[in-house]
Amino acid sequence: MDSKDIRAQFLEFFKSKSHKIVPSAPIVVQNDPTLMFTNAGMNQFKDYFLGNKTPDSNRVADTQKCLRVSGKHNDLEEVGLDTYHHTMFEMLGNWSFGDYFKKEAIEWAWEFLTDVCGLPEDRMYATVFEGDEKEQLEADEEARGYWKALIPESRILNGNKKDNFWEMGDTGPCGPCSEIHIDLRSEDEVKKVPGRDLVNNDHPLVVEIWNLVFMQFNRLADGSLKNLPQQHVDTGMGFERLAMAVQGKQSNYDTDVFQPIIQSIAKRAGVTYGEDQKVDIAIRVISDHIRAISFTIADGQLPGNAKAGYVIRRILRRAVRYGYTFLNFKEPFLTDLVGQLADQFKDTFPELDAQRVFVAKVIREEEVSFLRTLEKGLKRFEIIKAETKGKVIDGKTAFELYDTYGFPLDLTSLIARENGFSVDEKAFQAEMLIQKERSKSAAEQSTGDWISVISEAEASVFLGYEHLESESRITRYREVKQKKGSFYQIVLDQTPFYAESGGQVGDSGVLESDAERIAVFDTKRENDLIVHYTKALPKDLTATFMAKVNVQKRLLTENNHSATHLLHAALRSVLGEHVQQKGSLVNEEVLRFDFSHFAKVTEEEIAKVEAIVNRRIRENIALDERRNVPIEEAKSLGAMALFGEKYGEFVRVITFDRDYSVELCGGTHVPATGHIGLFKIVSESSVAAGVRRIEAITADKAEAFVDQELEILKEIKELLKNPADPKKAIVSLIEEKNQLQKQIDELNQQQGSALKKDLINKVEDIDGIKVITQEVKLPDANVLKQLSFELKNEVPNLVAVLAANLNEKPMLSVILDDALVQKLGLNASEMVRAMAKEIQGGGGGQPFYATAGGKNLAGLSQALEIGKKIIHEKLKS
Repeated sequence: MDSKDIRAQFLEFFKSKSHKIVPSAPIVVQNDPTLMFTNAGMNQFKDYFLGNKTPDSNRVADTQKCLRVSGKHNDLEEVGLDTYHHTMFEMLGNWSFGDYFKKEAIEWAWEFLTDVCGLPEDRMYATVFEGDEKEQLEADEEARGYWKALIPESRILNGNKKDNFWEMGDTGPCGPCSEIHIDLRSEDEVKKVPGRDLVNNDHPLVVEIWNLVFMQFNRLADGSLKNLPQQHVDTGMGFERLAMAVQGKQSNYDTDVFQPIIQSIAKRAGVTYGEDQKVDIAIRVISDHIRAISFTIADGQLPGNAKAGYVIRRILRRAVRYGYTFLNFKEPFLTDLVGQLADQFKDTFPELDAQRVFVAKVIREEEVSFLRTLEKGLKRFEIIKAETKGKVIDGKTAFELYDTYGFPLDLTSLIARENGFSVDEKAFQAEMLIQKERSKSAAEQSTGDWISVISEAEASVFLGYEHLESESRITRYREVKQKKGSFYQIVLDQTPFYAESGGQVGDSGVLESDAERIAVFDTKRENDLIVHYTKALPKDLTATFMAKVNVQKRLLTENNHSATHLLHAALRSVLGEHVQQKGSLVNEEVLRFDFSHFAKVTEEEIAKVEAIVNRRIRENIALDERRNVPIEEAKSLGAMALFGEKYGEFVRVITFDRDYSVELCGGTHVPATGHIGLFKIVSESSVAAGVRRIEAITADKAEAFVDQELEILKEIKELLKNPADPKKAIVSLIEEKNQLQKQIDELNQQQGSALKKDLINKVEDIDGIKVITQEVKLPDANVLKQLSFELKNEVPNLVAVLAANLNEKPMLSVILDDALVQKLGLNASEMVRAMAKEIQGGGGGQPFYATAGGKNLAGLSQALEIGKKIIHEKLKS
């Protein structure tokens, strides 16, 4: 079977077992502070396990895009070096939410692997949890019993807590698991060492292919385990490993999942895969990393300098470095692989195919940027090697490579290992910590467990589309401790507060009861919970509260949110259909809209966009809001879905004129566009490769902005004596200024020429070396530089030290004939630094020319004397 058939057979098998087939969630996680990327198939079902949300179906199956490059699950360092780890991979999974449990999960897994995939029974092993006394957890004899009915007991192995108790993080759903391993070695190797002895021992051909997790517990913040409301099944099977087993290969990279990309890379590099280990590792790294980069960008995460963006940039740079060093790729190459990857996965993950041009351009820009610094960084590394005593590169030096050349620590460590060195990673992290403290990074915090007040309540009911007040009760709360003090997170049974999502900020307001008034300073979404942030906890948690939204903030925010919809449509009209939203921020002050476009938006285009949006505002188009629309019906209406967002079967559609703006959106909006009042773009800029940003204001803010601009214009006209044509008057002033500046430059040049002749006449000849050491008065630094180089060009074997008074500001210049730098061992940069102390300044430059500025004009004479002394000492030696 080829890989497409294997995937299809898996989904069809579980469909026959009454499972609903659901699409993959985006690889970039939204509304979950505990995760940066989807790192397991269960992530999108987390609320079902916790009981926060009721699933539409109790049985589902899918293939999920996953990324494991940070936190607890981090496989980056192994990728490429071995043949079975990956950054991005597919996780095939079947799920039961309070329905079937261990028996069916085990029996169906075995049936699929043996009957459907035809894998040899005698080459597979099952592991079961052996228990843990410290956790007071018993051995999973139930799972062992089901396995005994299927395979000999000799192929059922015990597994410890590390291997057979699955946890997605420090807190959250968890439980014992039963893994299925397969031995893919030759018969001769099997006879020498039984497969059971190699299970969970990192053997490349005795590998885990399926993990059946039995979700029974919730890990609390204090480390204790609490029973989940229901028992669930969470299984995950590595698609790439399954393909290796079914296709009888010795490596994931030998399957048709990777071979098309691998052969393309090898052809471009002019090499043959399988002949050179270092070349093979490089090709594997690139074939893996291009998948992670492409799908993550397609799901909305652009490379950047912080958090998730930096993770993607690290992966991309790692791939570029391998290509540069081992495949001699000196020009961008990753970008050329995007189209092939999109074609391969368009039936499974169509989001990449839909954005192939955008993704390729983003990757190209990143490659070009890093290639500029990579060669310099590698040259710097060669110097570091020569200067390093021993075989350990110190942390400060590694940090220099990170800070100056953009080398992540793992890249520096990799290059070091290849050259027989290691890196003092602790010292590097200490430098990073200093930088974080310097940049005032977010304070550490610890989050307590949820404490139930109304135990039977589930997620909040959101009433905020119709109401700005509601009677509400607290269902749960928890405390979050920070260095700056604690705050509380509160969940209500029903709420009018909008939780931050889709770019719209969360509401603020108050919770009022008969006895107290609690301020809500923010509202956020955590998975499917609406969480209210407060500085204080109500004294009576069981009271009924009146939840009141800050009306003014909400209405102003709605103005800006609806304006983003009008802006999006206008941009597509003016710039083209390629424009797609790539991010937004909507609050009561401003709207910020990021979109795909590969050129600066011109002033003319901005004017057209503004005109369209303001015309739509004046038309006072009524809001057409539809809820619970089937997703396919919404798409047929022309609704634009945002890549990277997870949409359910039913969505909310926001329309302002069906022929103009139709979008999927969960935010709050004005009842008609006339409420926005006025729309004004205040800035346009680039935020990333292929992504532009527009910031705009509406309503009162826009009016105030226009009034301020008019007031400035009025003041300018008054300064110009109220001319009939202010523009013409300003142009005339500029022309007059330019003429005067030209005259000043000519006078400066004449002064410089006269001074040059005078200095040449004062040249001191010392054994053929022409020396000039003089104090001079000049108008500015440019004239000083020009004078220095003219002297160098006209006087052979020159050593010139000039101490200049530039309109009462001291400056030093040292210029040397190039031949004298080597012959006499003079260094202009070193000289000027030694002299600069006398003028309370500093500077530097190149060995043949350097300058320094300072504060102490009176020190010029002494600085010049130091320069003379250095020259004479060198000439004597």
